[in-house]
Amino acid sequence: MPDYLDDLRFAHVLADAADAVTMDRFKALDLKVETKPDMTPVSEADRAAEELVRGHLKRSRPRDAVLGEEYGVQGTGPRRWVVDPIDGTKNYVRGVPVWATLISLMEAGEGGFQPVVGVVSAPALGRRWWAAKGHGAYSGRSLASASRLRVSSVAELSDASFAYSSLSGWEERGRLDGFLDLSRKVWRTRAYGDFWPYMMVAEGAVDICAEPELSLWDMAANAIVVTEAGGTFTGLDGRPGPHSGDAAASNGLLHDELLDHLAGRG
Repeated sequence: MPDYLDDLRFAHVLADAADAVTMDRFKALDLKVETKPDMTPVSEADRAAEELVRGHLKRSRPRDAVLGEEYGVQGTGPRRWVVDPIDGTKNYVRGVPVWATLISLMEAGEGGFQPVVGVVSAPALGRRWWAAKGHGAYSGRSLASASRLRVSSVAELSDASFAYSSLSGWEERGRLDGFLDLSRKVWRTRAYGDFWPYMMVAEGAVDICAEPELSLWDMAANAIVVTEAGGTFTGLDGRPGPHSGDAAASNGLLHDELLDHLAGRG
């Protein structure tokens, strides 16, 4: 099995480059922000960071394909880098420090492309998380200064901490009743949002999290970090991996109950 460590090191280089761009424009008074056709915001920093990452990939990994939130897919082949230049753009443009660059390498295999490397870099928080297939998940400031991640051992919903992004998405998709039922069963709920709940599941600080509407670039890096930390990452339909258009992540012990409640079967 490939060890993917060279790809992981390269993903850190990409994240370093993106961090320099995003932090340079974070809280800038003249930051340019536009509204995309899907009515979500995009800043000049989103586009600049993705362009920079694509440039590095073109020079160093010319045979690999790239899929990014701002500029779509380029190239073909069995290896594909997936990039979300700023996950949490709404936070970014308001000066809230909870945002991150998500970088993942996916490889073709059984069941389609699956993530084999993931880096989640949140420079405004001073945090970074990463994982490579078969090598575990870690958090720290660098590869040389890191702590291994492990999900929690909480086995009862009544003891579990549940993280989510917002109520509106669940209501829009007719899943609010199941969501509220789950929130009543757990010990604690918090709306951290975006990448952060998944990283806290990987750290063992949160036990379950879910979101009802996502794109592949929102999930690929998160998925490999959670699973390499010993957790479970699926769609709300239970399909493993980041391909369902929504996500549920857990320490594994609570995953079936998480899915059942969100489907109204709790």
